[in-house]
Amino acid sequence: MLTGKQKRHLRAMGSVLDPVVQIGKAGVIDTVADSAQAALKARELIKVRVLRNCPEEPKDALLYLAEETSAELVQVIGRNGLLYKRNEEKSRIELPS
Repeated sequence: MLTGKQKRHLRAMGSVLDPVVQIGKAGVIDTVADSAQAALKARELIKVRVLRNCPEEPKDALLYLAEETSAELVQVIGRNGLLYKRNEEKSRIELPS
């Protein structure tokens, strides 16, 4: 579980990121979860965009994706969300305590 200070730090880092995963008309399917998992392993912090043709509400889709990838949902703004998952082997992001 992330603290408020850690979430604030991640939100600041995520503000300059471009979305690397998009959830489309099929919703959160296995291929979307797999690509998000791979991106999280490589980057630890990713931005996800929920397209307008997605059948679920953006927050619900992002919560489900976070659950599927065992990641933390840091923020949801409109149709964009930030996901964070620490890479235990080689961590790139140093979180404040």
